[in-house]
Amino acid sequence: MRAGDLLRQLDQRLLPPLTRAVARLGDRSGRSGVLTWAAVLSTAAVLGTAVWATDDAPVGDRTVGEVTRVGVADGDSVPGYLRSAAADLAALSATAPATGDGTYALVVLDAYLPPQRLPAVLGDVSVSTVFGRVPLPGRQTEIVRIPALRVPDDVVAGMAWVAARKDGEAADYRTRAAGVRGAGAADRELRERYATDAEVASAEAAAYRAGCACVYAAVVRAAPAVLRGVASRPDVRAVDPAPEVYRLDRTVFNPPLPEQRDVVRPPADTGPGPQPTPPASGWSTPSTPRPPVPMGESSEPAPLVTIPSPESRSAEPTEAAPPSVTTSPDATGAGLLPPSPS
Repeated sequence: MRAGDLLRQLDQRLLPPLTRAVARLGDRSGRSGVLTWAAVLSTAAVLGTAVWATDDAPVGDRTVGEVTRVGVADGDSVPGYLRSAAADLAALSATAPATGDGTYALVVLDAYLPPQRLPAVLGDVSVSTVFGRVPLPGRQTEIVRIPALRVPDDVVAGMAWVAARKDGEAADYRTRAAGVRGAGAADRELRERYATDAEVASAEAAAYRAGCACVYAAVVRAAPAVLRGVASRPDVRAVDPAPEVYRLDRTVFNPPLPEQRDVVRPPADTGPGPQPTPPASGWSTPSTPRPPVPMGESSEPAPLVTIPSPESRSAEPTEAAPPSVTTSPDATGAGLLPPSPS
């Protein structure tokens, strides 16, 4: 009921009795007292209605601007996170939402997997997103988030889109390297840096195009019992339930990388020299890495990149401007994530 309607009803109900009371009273002082009380009651009614109307006004979405974070942060203990996720999953039956859609959860894999291995791990749950990274030996490569309603088809298509973008980045880096004409030490260093970045981008493109073992986490939604079943599979490191999540566009997921075993920290970038292109079946960490380059040269964090959803992807993506530094996997929660299909 609107405030105006309520005021009209108050007038209809209060004023007639007051008028009759005034007519029955012949005494001037009595009439004055009644009128005074009528004025007080009318003022109180107006003020009460105004307060009620203010409290009853729509307040909008109170969650605007709020972001839920699921996973780890830089410096967190990985064993502690895994124990906490397991405890939350075991207690999920009492806290899970009472809906048929199930609970969102972050599935953390024990190793980088190719798209074809994902159905065996995630086949009976609803998947929203997978996280991927090309684990080049001694390199901090870009983390990508690929919307994937159909596994593995959407993952393969997303990887092809990333490969095309990485090809564009590599070409741009080579152009920049060719444009550095000077012969001084700074010019040689800049040329070498552009050439190295081009080689890294080319290696990423080749890996994604071949359907590499690059997926290390996924966002899923399922009933608590199903999530516990997923957690028991050999390739799964942890299932971190998030019953507090209702909107993926206001949630940032930060899964630990497979190689992060003790504390969450970015992998070391072991030098500016070129790295061989590894096979698509997987990657291994070099046993004798070169000394790390100075801080800021190639270890600066880069934003997580979200691949367009399968519905909005075109056949050939437009080339994106490459980052100015080699990208890093330690910034999985940098900025707000764009909406993902749920």
